[in-house]
Amino acid sequence: MTYVFTPPAIPSVEVSGTLERFPVHRIYCVGRNYAAHAREMGKDPERDPPFFFSKPNDTIVPNGASVAYPPETSNLHHEIELVVAIGKGGQNIPREKAHEHIFGYAVGNDLTRRDLQLEARDKGRPWDTGKGFDQSAPITAIRRASDIGHPEKGRIWISVNDQIKQDGDLSELIWSVTEIVSILSGLFKLQPGDLIFTGTPAGVGPVERGDVMTGGVDGVGELSTRIL
Repeated sequence: MTYVFTPPAIPSVEVSGTLERFPVHRIYCVGRNYAAHAREMGKDPERDPPFFFSKPNDTIVPNGASVAYPPETSNLHHEIELVVAIGKGGQNIPREKAHEHIFGYAVGNDLTRRDLQLEARDKGRPWDTGKGFDQSAPITAIRRASDIGHPEKGRIWISVNDQIKQDGDLSELIWSVTEIVSILSGLFKLQPGDLIFTGTPAGVGPVERGDVMTGGVDGVGELSTRIL
């Protein structure tokens, strides 16, 4: 096969403790999956079913790397999240079998151009410009579920310049990991290499050039990113 230009390399994420890489197929994100965050965004968490948006797979940024402050925004926000890595594909996956499809877990930061996102939301437009921009998905190495199990509770937090901004617990997820995998697989055929950002707790807020974000999930990892 001959291409008209050399195709780009497949984006990938480090697998903790190995030299292996996890090739990224798609990145799915769950919106407003913590009750307090839903309320701070002006929504009712008791009524809203889960909804999803996506980021391009090449928005991945490795742990410890710096991210350029993106253009066309004056309100860049941090959103710390547990990330699910799919290792076995499937469609219409029953909730009780969802764990069989999970390769492992990571910590991610769903960077958001909040002003562009809210403008799009208020006009009923897609969120792509607010969510899917370059370098918008910093992520740690993936830890295998066979090593750490399937976290259902534990602290999830982020600080900006050593000041805690978000501080919650995985037990506060409105829709659990198994529910998310099951529901998402009814909308899309999940593939090995898919990543699912599972939502962020309350306390999202702005970051500026020079800021250092450090966050983590108990038992999964710690993520550090500097804004240039």
